[in-house]
Amino acid sequence: MEEKHQHQIPRVKLGNQGLEVSRLGLGCAGLSGFYNAPLSHEDGCCVIKEAFNMGITLFDTANSYGENYHNEIMLGKALKQLPRQKIQLATKFGLTKLEDGQLVVKGTPEYVRECCEASLKQLDVEYIDLYYQHRVDTSVPIEKTMRELKKLVEEGKIKYIGISEPSVDTIRRAHAIHPITAVQMEYSLWTRDIEDDIIPFCRKLGIGIVAYSPLGCGFFAGKAVVESLPTGSILTLHPKFAKENIEKNKVLYARVANLAAKHHCTIPQLALAWLLHQGGDVIPIPGTTKIKNLDNNIGCLAIKLTQGDLKEISDSVPIDEVSGERDHAFCTNYSWKFANTPEN
Repeated sequence: MEEKHQHQIPRVKLGNQGLEVSRLGLGCAGLSGFYNAPLSHEDGCCVIKEAFNMGITLFDTANSYGENYHNEIMLGKALKQLPRQKIQLATKFGLTKLEDGQLVVKGTPEYVRECCEASLKQLDVEYIDLYYQHRVDTSVPIEKTMRELKKLVEEGKIKYIGISEPSVDTIRRAHAIHPITAVQMEYSLWTRDIEDDIIPFCRKLGIGIVAYSPLGCGFFAGKAVVESLPTGSILTLHPKFAKENIEKNKVLYARVANLAAKHHCTIPQLALAWLLHQGGDVIPIPGTTKIKNLDNNIGCLAIKLTQGDLKEISDSVPIDEVSGERDHAFCTNYSWKFANTPEN
């Protein structure tokens, strides 16, 4: 079975700076209890190693996932049991904590360096392949943040630079200081707001798109529809998962379920295949705590969809029929729509 998957996951260029990754990555946040109870380091390492055995080489974490750097430390332990040079390790800095119900975002040069040094320690690695600014600090000119990141590249501590949820203006100005390799955005069947501006702009500059929450925070994997949400899950606070919105959104789920049956695949496979067909530069990073889901997600790579199929799938989830805001209340101000920074 392992061999079967090794050949199933093609490798692609992420952006045009030279980084090569698996066509599907693994989002690791969920292993540290983002959506359900956290796994032990041992169990989390098993999922990571199994993903690698199946052909996934891009692993995505952040210094803010889990208590006390739980996720970075876990991934670091897994890397000790894998060939480091074959892994593309992505981590992030810039989200500090929740204060008065709002996220605190920090992008000062000193903070960038402090976080990078700390992440190298927590992960116990010599370098980070892809280092993202997790959210844009709208009080610091993006040029200042980028100059520090550029220094870290020159020092060999990071290889490539990414930004999560930046505006077009922020991407343009950041890219002028040092080429951006990847922009990480929420992108799924029910979150498509980046299609008009962000994606075409990234393509113009040769920047890859990494799609987080590609299954709509688990909605297209059945969360809150087929299985109830675990108590304490962050999704219980998500507007789209509020009781009255879920009732309306179930209609969309049912439509996608019908199309999945028509294509002889599972609903998550169809949702991921739709994303893969949005372009070779779109890399989804679904997360899971279960090996069987990992296996199922990878199956999306075998699904071929025509332009007609893609339109039918898109039309089954009309964006104006999706109920609930895109973000948790505490992150609303940090989506790409509000991510401009002061002039340098």
